[in-house]
Amino acid sequence: MVKDFEELAIYQMSREQAKQVYAITRQGDFKYGSRFVQQIRAAAGSVSDNIAEGFERQGAKEFKNFLYTAKGSNGEVRSQLNRAFDVGFIKEDVYNQMLSDCKRLSIAINHFISSIKDSDFCGTKYSEHTNTKS
Repeated sequence: MVKDFEELAIYQMSREQAKQVYAITRQGDFKYGSRFVQQIRAAAGSVSDNIAEGFERQGAKEFKNFLYTAKGSNGEVRSQLNRAFDVGFIKEDVYNQMLSDCKRLSIAINHFISSIKDSDFCGTKYSEHTNTKS
């Protein structure tokens, strides 16, 4: 059983994504788009933050909701990567790799959501009562 959100593969993937976003926004023409830099960085950070917050809520239903928000933030990162590529802020090889990583993370989050939906586990905050779906 996972005890800390840092153990989750989706959290680890989201951290890697945020590191990549920070790295690309320190280079080239990104330095001229400070509002854009703030926006893509915030979206990338939101993915891991929502995974962590949902996990810490200790309820499966709340966790699912936060995972949906994380998935949405990942979509925002993807959209911003599209825009960054379109305006020439990032090179095609970097864009293709990061876009692929975003899609892989989205799929992983979706699979994780499905596994929670299919589970009888309600969350540790309900362990005093019952840990089955009602």
